[in-house]
Amino acid sequence: MTQTWDETRVRALHDDLVELYDPVDRVAEHGADPTAEPGEGVRQLVTTILSQNVADENTRRAAEALFERYDDFAAIEAADHEELRETIRVAGLPDQKAARIQRALTAIREETGGAYSLAFLDAMATDDAKAWLTEIKGVGPKTASVVLNFHFGKPTMAVDTHVERVSKRFGLVSESASNERAHEELDAQVPDELIYPLHVLLIRHGREHCSARGADCDNPVCEVYCDCEYC
Repeated sequence: MTQTWDETRVRALHDDLVELYDPVDRVAEHGADPTAEPGEGVRQLVTTILSQNVADENTRRAAEALFERYDDFAAIEAADHEELRETIRVAGLPDQKAARIQRALTAIREETGGAYSLAFLDAMATDDAKAWLTEIKGVGPKTASVVLNFHFGKPTMAVDTHVERVSKRFGLVSESASNERAHEELDAQVPDELIYPLHVLLIRHGREHCSARGADCDNPVCEVYCDCEYC
Protein backbone atom coordinates (compact mmCIF):
# COMPACT_ATOMS: atom_id res chain seq x y z
CA MET A 1 0.00 0.00 0.00
CA THR A 2 1.11 3.57 -0.61
CA GLN A 3 1.04 5.81 2.43
CA THR A 4 0.13 9.46 2.11
CA TRP A 5 1.31 11.35 5.16
CA ASP A 6 0.06 14.66 6.47
CA GLU A 7 -0.23 16.16 9.94
CA THR A 8 -3.55 14.44 10.60
CA ARG A 9 -2.12 11.02 9.80
CA VAL A 10 1.02 11.64 11.88
CA ARG A 11 -1.15 12.58 14.84
CA ALA A 12 -3.23 9.45 14.30
CA LEU A 13 -0.06 7.32 14.30
CA HIS A 14 1.02 8.92 17.57
CA ASP A 15 -2.39 8.28 19.12
CA ASP A 16 -2.42 4.66 17.95
CA LEU A 17 1.06 4.07 19.39
CA VAL A 18 -0.06 5.63 22.68
CA GLU A 19 -3.04 3.28 22.68
CA LEU A 20 -0.66 0.35 22.26
CA TYR A 21 2.07 1.47 24.68
CA ASP A 22 0.69 4.27 26.94
CA PRO A 23 1.58 7.99 26.85
CA VAL A 24 5.21 9.10 27.02
CA ASP A 25 6.39 10.73 30.23
CA ARG A 26 9.33 12.90 29.18
CA VAL A 27 10.98 13.09 32.59
CA ALA A 28 10.48 9.39 33.33
CA GLU A 29 11.99 8.40 29.96
CA HIS A 30 15.19 10.45 30.03
CA GLY A 31 15.07 12.85 32.94
CA ALA A 32 15.14 15.54 30.25
CA ASP A 33 14.77 19.02 31.69
CA PRO A 34 15.20 22.07 29.44
CA THR A 35 15.51 24.25 32.58
CA ALA A 36 18.50 22.30 33.95
CA GLU A 37 21.86 23.95 34.63
CA PRO A 38 23.82 24.87 31.46
CA GLY A 39 26.52 22.31 32.20
CA GLU A 40 23.94 19.55 31.96
CA GLY A 41 23.71 20.20 28.23
CA VAL A 42 27.42 19.45 27.96
CA ARG A 43 26.95 16.30 30.01
CA GLN A 44 24.14 15.28 27.64
CA LEU A 45 26.46 15.78 24.67
CA VAL A 46 29.30 13.79 26.24
CA THR A 47 26.96 10.97 27.26
CA THR A 48 25.39 10.87 23.80
CA ILE A 49 28.81 10.56 22.19
CA LEU A 50 29.47 7.62 24.52
CA SER A 51 26.16 6.07 23.45
CA GLN A 52 27.01 5.95 19.74
CA ASN A 53 26.67 2.37 18.45
CA VAL A 54 26.53 0.74 21.87
CA ALA A 55 23.95 -0.70 24.26
CA ASP A 56 22.40 1.52 26.93
CA GLU A 57 23.98 -0.45 29.79
CA ASN A 58 27.49 0.06 28.40
CA THR A 59 26.77 3.77 27.96
CA ARG A 60 25.70 3.99 31.59
CA ARG A 61 28.81 2.20 32.80
CA ALA A 62 31.14 4.34 30.67
CA ALA A 63 29.50 7.59 31.77
CA GLU A 64 29.67 6.54 35.41
CA ALA A 65 33.37 5.73 35.10
CA LEU A 66 34.09 8.98 33.25
CA PHE A 67 32.38 11.31 35.71
CA GLU A 68 33.78 9.46 38.71
CA ARG A 69 37.35 9.68 37.44
CA TYR A 70 37.38 13.35 36.41
CA ASP A 71 36.25 16.25 38.58
CA ASP A 72 34.96 18.47 35.80
CA PHE A 73 34.86 19.04 32.04
CA ALA A 74 38.19 20.88 32.08
CA ALA A 75 39.83 17.76 33.49
CA ILE A 76 38.25 15.60 30.79
CA GLU A 77 39.41 17.96 28.04
CA ALA A 78 42.96 18.01 29.43
CA ALA A 79 43.12 14.27 30.17
CA ASP A 80 45.78 12.06 28.67
CA HIS A 81 44.20 10.45 25.62
CA GLU A 82 45.25 6.92 26.55
CA GLU A 83 43.93 7.30 30.09
CA LEU A 84 40.63 8.69 28.82
CA ARG A 85 40.36 5.92 26.26
CA GLU A 86 40.78 3.25 28.94
CA THR A 87 38.27 4.97 31.22
CA ILE A 88 35.51 4.77 28.61
CA ARG A 89 36.58 1.51 26.93
CA VAL A 90 33.34 -0.27 27.89
CA ALA A 91 31.45 2.08 25.53
CA GLY A 92 33.30 0.67 22.50
CA LEU A 93 35.31 2.61 19.92
CA PRO A 94 37.26 4.19 22.80
CA ASP A 95 39.90 5.91 20.64
CA GLN A 96 37.32 7.64 18.48
CA LYS A 97 34.98 8.53 21.33
CA ALA A 98 37.75 9.93 23.52
CA ALA A 99 38.86 12.17 20.65
CA ARG A 100 35.27 13.24 19.91
CA ILE A 101 34.60 14.14 23.54
CA GLN A 102 37.77 16.21 23.83
CA ARG A 103 37.13 17.95 20.50
CA ALA A 104 33.60 18.80 21.61
CA LEU A 105 34.78 20.22 24.94
CA THR A 106 37.45 22.29 23.21
CA ALA A 107 34.90 23.68 20.75
CA ILE A 108 32.52 24.62 23.57
CA ARG A 109 35.24 26.28 25.65
CA GLU A 110 36.50 28.27 22.68
CA GLU A 111 32.99 29.34 21.67
CA THR A 112 32.10 30.57 25.16
CA GLY A 113 35.45 32.10 26.05
CA GLY A 114 36.21 29.56 28.75
CA ALA A 115 32.92 28.12 30.02
CA TYR A 116 31.73 24.56 29.56
CA SER A 117 28.15 25.46 28.74
CA LEU A 118 25.88 24.99 25.76
CA ALA A 119 23.44 27.64 26.96
CA PHE A 120 24.25 29.76 23.89
CA LEU A 121 22.50 27.17 21.71
CA ASP A 122 19.18 27.96 23.37
CA ALA A 123 18.97 31.36 21.67
CA MET A 124 19.76 29.90 18.23
CA ALA A 125 17.26 28.69 15.67
CA THR A 126 17.12 24.90 15.66
CA ASP A 127 18.87 24.55 12.29
CA ASP A 128 21.65 26.92 13.35
CA ALA A 129 22.16 25.10 16.65
CA LYS A 130 22.30 21.76 14.85
CA ALA A 131 24.77 23.17 12.33
CA TRP A 132 27.04 24.38 15.15
CA LEU A 133 27.05 20.98 16.84
CA THR A 134 27.58 18.98 13.66
CA GLU A 135 30.61 21.10 12.78
CA ILE A 136 32.36 19.13 15.53
CA LYS A 137 33.94 16.05 13.96
CA GLY A 138 32.16 12.96 15.28
CA VAL A 139 28.92 14.75 16.16
CA GLY A 140 26.31 13.72 13.60
CA PRO A 141 22.66 14.69 13.20
CA LYS A 142 21.42 12.07 15.68
CA THR A 143 23.80 13.16 18.45
CA ALA A 144 22.99 16.82 17.80
CA SER A 145 19.24 16.14 17.80
CA VAL A 146 19.42 14.23 21.09
CA VAL A 147 21.09 17.21 22.78
CA LEU A 148 18.82 19.81 21.22
CA ASN A 149 15.55 17.96 21.80
CA PHE A 150 16.21 16.21 25.09
CA HIS A 151 17.99 19.10 26.83
CA PHE A 152 16.71 22.24 25.12
CA GLY A 153 13.32 21.00 23.93
CA LYS A 154 14.04 22.11 20.37
CA PRO A 155 11.90 20.50 17.65
CA THR A 156 14.29 18.08 15.99
CA MET A 157 13.86 14.30 15.85
CA ALA A 158 16.73 12.03 16.89
CA VAL A 159 16.72 9.19 14.37
CA ASP A 160 18.34 5.99 15.63
CA THR A 161 18.19 2.61 13.90
CA HIS A 162 14.74 1.79 15.33
CA VAL A 163 13.20 5.14 14.37
CA GLU A 164 14.68 4.94 10.88
CA ARG A 165 13.60 1.34 10.28
CA VAL A 166 10.02 1.82 11.49
CA SER A 167 9.64 5.16 9.71
CA LYS A 168 10.73 3.62 6.41
CA ARG A 169 8.43 0.61 6.82
CA PHE A 170 5.52 2.95 7.58
CA GLY A 171 6.38 5.21 4.65
CA LEU A 172 7.03 8.24 6.84
CA VAL A 173 10.54 8.38 5.38
CA SER A 174 11.52 7.41 1.85
CA GLU A 175 13.09 3.96 1.65
CA SER A 176 16.27 5.26 0.00
CA ALA A 177 16.81 8.12 2.47
CA SER A 178 20.17 8.39 4.21
CA ASN A 179 20.13 8.84 7.98
CA GLU A 180 20.75 12.55 7.52
CA ARG A 181 17.88 12.78 5.05
CA ALA A 182 15.64 10.80 7.44
CA HIS A 183 16.25 13.47 10.08
CA GLU A 184 15.21 16.17 7.62
CA GLU A 185 12.08 14.34 6.46
CA LEU A 186 10.86 13.56 9.97
CA ASP A 187 11.52 17.11 11.18
CA ALA A 188 9.38 18.33 8.30
CA GLN A 189 6.58 15.78 8.83
CA VAL A 190 6.13 15.64 12.60
CA PRO A 191 4.43 18.46 14.55
CA ASP A 192 6.85 20.06 17.01
CA GLU A 193 5.06 18.90 20.15
CA LEU A 194 5.03 15.28 18.97
CA ILE A 195 8.71 15.00 18.09
CA TYR A 196 9.87 13.75 21.48
CA PRO A 197 6.97 11.37 22.26
CA LEU A 198 6.92 9.95 18.73
CA HIS A 199 10.69 9.38 18.94
CA VAL A 200 10.20 7.32 22.11
CA LEU A 201 7.17 5.45 20.76
CA LEU A 202 8.84 4.53 17.46
CA ILE A 203 11.84 3.16 19.36
CA ARG A 204 9.57 1.07 21.56
CA HIS A 205 7.65 -0.23 18.55
CA GLY A 206 10.92 -1.08 16.82
CA ARG A 207 12.12 -3.03 19.83
CA GLU A 208 8.89 -4.81 20.70
CA HIS A 209 7.31 -5.50 17.32
CA CYS A 210 9.06 -4.04 14.27
CA SER A 211 12.48 -5.64 14.67
CA ALA A 212 15.01 -5.81 11.86
CA ARG A 213 14.46 -9.54 11.34
CA GLY A 214 11.38 -11.61 12.01
CA ALA A 215 9.15 -8.64 12.83
CA ASP A 216 5.95 -9.34 14.75
CA CYS A 217 3.33 -7.53 12.69
CA ASP A 218 0.38 -8.97 14.60
CA ASN A 219 -0.55 -5.69 16.27
CA PRO A 220 -3.04 -2.93 15.46
CA VAL A 221 -0.40 -0.34 14.54
CA CYS A 222 1.35 -2.48 11.93
CA GLU A 223 -2.01 -3.56 10.55
CA VAL A 224 -2.81 0.06 9.69
CA TYR A 225 0.56 1.59 8.82
CA CYS A 226 3.12 -1.06 7.91
CA ASP A 227 3.85 -2.54 4.51
CA CYS A 228 7.03 -4.47 5.28
CA GLU A 229 7.88 -7.94 4.01
CA TYR A 230 6.69 -9.50 7.28
CA CYS A 231 3.17 -8.03 7.16
